[in-house]
Amino acid sequence: MNLNDTDFELFAVPPTFAQDRATLDARWKELQREAHPDRVAAQGAAAQRVAMQWSVRINEAYQRLKDPIRRASYLCALNGHPIDAEKNTAMPPAFLMQQMEWREELDEADDVDAIGLLRDEVEAGRARALSSLDWLIDEKGDHAEAAKQVRALMFIERFADDVEAKADRLGQ
Repeated sequence: MNLNDTDFELFAVPPTFAQDRATLDARWKELQREAHPDRVAAQGAAAQRVAMQWSVRINEAYQRLKDPIRRASYLCALNGHPIDAEKNTAMPPAFLMQQMEWREELDEADDVDAIGLLRDEVEAGRARALSSLDWLIDEKGDHAEAAKQVRALMFIERFADDVEAKADRLGQ
């Protein structure tokens, strides 16, 4: 193992968007067993510090790989198209229109049924976006377009949080 390996190399999985969660979970457990600081306790403090660094590195990689948005973002960055969500907020006009419609629906939602319908709509949008990431990254290899899709998914995720917050306020 090398601290400079990509997350995919570290976990011995292909650098693809599609990943098997059970494989990632099993590999994480295996890597954590190998790197656990208790395994090197007899070797002194320096060895334990290195083991702790490895443990942190393994956990960071696992968090990135198991989360579809973080995994897609990482793949885009590895392929020369960082997300830069703080600086790059450009979105396709159709997506912006959808966001405005959802915002209006959320503002007007005042009962369980309206919130439920909006939740379903947002979840369907999220599923479509995730599916398109699979196609853009693994099939087409278009990381520039995938980066745009990741930014859109980040908006969808934040909006889904807003929907849940309103549902909580309405006592749903």
